[in-house]
Amino acid sequence: MEKLKEKYYKKIDNIPLRFTRYLMKKIDWSNRIIGIKGARGAGKTTFLLQYIRLYLPQDNKTLYVSLDDLYFTENKLIDFADTFVKQGGEYLLLDEVHRYPNWSQEIKNIYDDHPDLKVIFTGSSILHIDKARGDLSRRAVMYELSGLSFREFINYTTDANLEAVELKELLSNHTSIARSIVKKLRPLEHFQNYLRYGYYPYFAENINLYPQKLAETISLALSTDLPAMYEISNASIEKMRLLLYILAESVPFKPNISKLSERIGISRNSLLNFLRYLEDMRVIRSVYSSIHGIGLLQKPEKIYLYHPNIHYALASNDSNVGNIRECFFLNQVQTTEKITYPSEGDFKVDDLVFEIGGKGKNTKQVKHMQDYRIVSDDIEIGSDIKIPLWLFGFLY
Repeated sequence: MEKLKEKYYKKIDNIPLRFTRYLMKKIDWSNRIIGIKGARGAGKTTFLLQYIRLYLPQDNKTLYVSLDDLYFTENKLIDFADTFVKQGGEYLLLDEVHRYPNWSQEIKNIYDDHPDLKVIFTGSSILHIDKARGDLSRRAVMYELSGLSFREFINYTTDANLEAVELKELLSNHTSIARSIVKKLRPLEHFQNYLRYGYYPYFAENINLYPQKLAETISLALSTDLPAMYEISNASIEKMRLLLYILAESVPFKPNISKLSERIGISRNSLLNFLRYLEDMRVIRSVYSSIHGIGLLQKPEKIYLYHPNIHYALASNDSNVGNIRECFFLNQVQTTEKITYPSEGDFKVDDLVFEIGGKGKNTKQVKHMQDYRIVSDDIEIGSDIKIPLWLFGFLY
């Protein structure tokens, strides 16, 4: 345990605090057991360590460990937690829980055996707490840490301290909101950079190598995270790589399930499962015609890559500007809202239809509808029903 404490102290002493994530204010930290999931590279480790620095005692009452540490190949988590509590521990923060066999059962037992201990854990985005062993779903409160919003990217890369805005407020007062932001900086000056490399915080390590690292991160998640959560063969993983290649070259993709499954050489049900895995990994995003009654084997109406960054990292062809716009809107809005695919227009939130386009986009395609908005790229400030695309990056 002493070596683990030493590693923890080194990490905590070097963690930056200038910029913190949106989720820090969203979590109800009073819960006894909290789970935070997210894609590789979303910043879960930094998030945990920042929370410790900002809000928890910096003594033997608090300990952070990563469950992919070699220590846990020969030592059980439940025994480790027992020792920690006996030494005065009150806050145990566990990183990368999906890398530890039987993690959910042991965390459930820790919860039951130590009523004065608070546990916060992080795991892969494919982690489904409701399917975990030990019925942890009745005990843990789960949150998801998304990649950086456009607003967070600006705050991270400049001295700005811009606040998030709820969709309802954005729709009602977008002109005044945009004007107040434009007084402080030029959002379009940063927008293209964000689309290319701004979603995962590790872009700051090396912008030029970011697309390569992002592609490698996705590949690693396919080969390591997925088999850790599901019984899936190497042959199936290779089929998923082929599927991802096809999607990356074709998005936005209206899937013909029969033709696609035949091309890859798998059954229809396997293809739908593979699509679900890729969505759980936060590599693709599916849009359905209804948010109600979405079954595991329901065909999506349209498939996008999860964020424009992924398109720039995976697609060999030049990025289609229309696809990038729609992908950005979907990614930012669906973090806080439910989006469906309408019979007309691009996206629908509740009863409101959104049509995405450039600054010359008009109402021709949707003007006969009762409730709609035009979302336009390449404009700083909109008016009436025309809203700047970049502003939807301020929802979180």
